[in-house]
Amino acid sequence: MKHDEYVIDKMISAKAIAARVEALAREIESAFTSTEKLMVVGLLRGSFVFIADLVRELSLPLEVDFLEASSYGDGMESSREVRILKDLRSEIAGRDVLVVEDLVDTGFTLSHVTKLLMSREPRRLETICLLDKPSRREVDIKATWTGFEIPDEFVVGYGIDYAQRNRNLPFIGKVRVL
Repeated sequence: MKHDEYVIDKMISAKAIAARVEALAREIESAFTSTEKLMVVGLLRGSFVFIADLVRELSLPLEVDFLEASSYGDGMESSREVRILKDLRSEIAGRDVLVVEDLVDTGFTLSHVTKLLMSREPRRLETICLLDKPSRREVDIKATWTGFEIPDEFVVGYGIDYAQRNRNLPFIGKVRVL
């Protein structure tokens, strides 16, 4: 499919995303009030806009690190094979960890990453996703916090791409093939 053979219909506005991120930050602060320093782990690349906005809303001592996992490549369907392309630089043993994911679809990526990080013995590990597609779930996993539950649509924007395009859109839009 050529990149110019689709249009993007707005699903979630930038204003709605900002309001939801602010509300999620308050919930996370309540859950981690006793943390010495929260390790916020963003799953690259799709979470980078979400994590940037989220950490600016958090009034907690925190550190940010990134892990890059891939199960999509340039396609519109998950390959169900999760590959770790970039690992954390920091140790997480004994630490409070929040994993930030852009989208939970089949659940394979979040499940794989969660198992990997739990094997490193954090004090506590919680997860947050901006978007959740429960109708697509193939693995029994649910994020601790969810920004928006969405139907089974291929979406872009706010950091989420289609073949490395459309990450810079300030809203979430669904891709409609022409």
